[in-house]
Amino acid sequence: MANDLIPIRFSLIKVNTEQFAVVGDVPKKEDIINFSTNFNFGLNKELKQIGVFAKFGFVNSNVPFLIIEASCHFRIVEEDWTKLVNEEDSSIKLPKDFASHLLMITVGTVRGILHSKTENTPFNIYNIPLLNVADMVKSDIILN
Repeated sequence: MANDLIPIRFSLIKVNTEQFAVVGDVPKKEDIINFSTNFNFGLNKELKQIGVFAKFGFVNSNVPFLIIEASCHFRIVEEDWTKLVNEEDSSIKLPKDFASHLLMITVGTVRGILHSKTENTPFNIYNIPLLNVADMVKSDIILN
């Protein structure tokens, strides 16, 4: 719990669109659309960077018709990086609140990319809903 109170300074240094696909036609209004999510965290120890990957899919009749994945890459200030390192195994511990904050930034970024990629198309009616990422990150994230 005390770790959550440690300020961690960082900057957003890179955004990537990892995947974007529109498959088939726009579903009919009466179709039931399902929404899938997937989040991952990555690590580059040498550059003191954390990558956050968010993937979303819109599914109709068990077939994805719109898929987007993007990542945000964050550089951690060196003095704060050392606060995250576990000396015993060299793993990195992202406090739950900090991990949630990075995920929130990434989800918002993906939302904007999706809008931009589908603007002026019939697929623009599908957007990433508002998500409470604090509920999605259940505990501290340990990266090796």
